[in-house]
Amino acid sequence: MIVRGLSDRFPHPYTRADGEAFLAGRIVDLDAPVLAIEIDGEACGSIGVRHAAAGERAHSAELGYWLGRAHWNRGVMRRVVSVYVPWVMQALSLTRLQAAVLDINPASARVLEANGFVEEGRLRHAIRKPDGLHDLRVFGLLR
Repeated sequence: MIVRGLSDRFPHPYTRADGEAFLAGRIVDLDAPVLAIEIDGEACGSIGVRHAAAGERAHSAELGYWLGRAHWNRGVMRRVVSVYVPWVMQALSLTRLQAAVLDINPASARVLEANGFVEEGRLRHAIRKPDGLHDLRVFGLLR
């Protein structure tokens, strides 16, 4: 289930009102480079970064993405990340990109590793989900 790996910024069950709030920019900052993933005319996922435009962390951002289950295990997200990451790093003049993956999502970790991200550490019991506490695996990529 996709929701197991998403931040709680994405409610479950996801209603039409939730979708409208997302599209209005009340869930994520749509001024940041947040893109829909479209396959055969259907929006089936999203990829984006959270970036502090100023201050001591302006050179870095956090990557996040999701993909509908019907498109899993086809290499779609690996290809999307391979195109998006170099573009966003150049567009925002980033020298560092990081991503956090729940311990129960090894497929997402493989996507990152296939794109040059290195596992830098683990935040133990950092996230509470309905089935209990989970570790966050932290990955980083340097330009």
